[in-house]
Amino acid sequence: MTACWEREEASPVTCCSTPMAAAPTSDSPPLDAQRSEQIETALRRWAQFDANCPAQLGEAIRYSLLAPGKRLRPHLVLLAAEACGGAVAIEQALPAAVAVEMIHAYSLVHDDLPAMDDDDLRRGRPTCHKQFDEATAILVGDALLTRAFEVLAIGIQPGERAARCCALLAKAAGPEALVGGQADDLAAEFRHIGLERLQSIHRRKTGALFRASLELGAVAADGSAEQRQALVLFGEKLGHAFQIVDDLLDVSGNEANVGKRIGKDRHRGKVTYPSLLGVEPSRQRAAELIEEACQAIDSFGAAAQPLRELAEFVGRRSR
Repeated sequence: MTACWEREEASPVTCCSTPMAAAPTSDSPPLDAQRSEQIETALRRWAQFDANCPAQLGEAIRYSLLAPGKRLRPHLVLLAAEACGGAVAIEQALPAAVAVEMIHAYSLVHDDLPAMDDDDLRRGRPTCHKQFDEATAILVGDALLTRAFEVLAIGIQPGERAARCCALLAKAAGPEALVGGQADDLAAEFRHIGLERLQSIHRRKTGALFRASLELGAVAADGSAEQRQALVLFGEKLGHAFQIVDDLLDVSGNEANVGKRIGKDRHRGKVTYPSLLGVEPSRQRAAELIEEACQAIDSFGAAAQPLRELAEFVGRRSR
């Protein structure tokens, strides 16, 4: 990266043939308040433990899981379910939404550790290992990872559908997806890699949970194979765009808005989309991906409008 990139002001990308600047200027995603409260209530419920869970561990789990956040992935689960099965499907998919957020929270706790990305700020607060200690942070990640599958096994009905959801999420969070992407990301520090390798890393590290969120929602709502395929493609494009915007925020974002340190990718010698493509080409590519994501769900018609609005938010987000 060049120093001048750090002085550039972030500008909105475009998607769905609509200039992003025309969209609402709020930093908050366009999410239904009732749906948001359903997610928060369910997260709080599943973050309660009996006396066998040590008090500090339980506190640290809640600190990490319930920290203020966008909750994009659980919302994607519910929006996909609604697109496939209507409003009645939202309740059916809620355990999957909780499980996805638990996997996401666990990955952040572990990614922030000194042996990984070594971050001391997350969502505007001290990271888990800074607020507590490293051993506790490792155990928090372990607990959230296993709790996610407990939630799916108990909460998704019927049992056959729960098993499919468990297998799907395990694949997305495993060595060929999220964990493998993180391993390759660490291995690529201070090394030159090309665009194809970078895309492979983020298709797994970031994209896998986006795809899984959409497919979990479809499975929980008993969606058709065609619906699942369209939603997975939407998640693939959206996850890719999300990562590009994330890279852009690291070079031109505001730390107070982003809620974590900026400029850390360059400090750790990481190759990013702006470093390979340049800032403006990266913005353009993100816009193209969001447009492609919207096109992938054309077959849903009006039922997918909330998903389109969420895709537009990804393009204009500042945190």
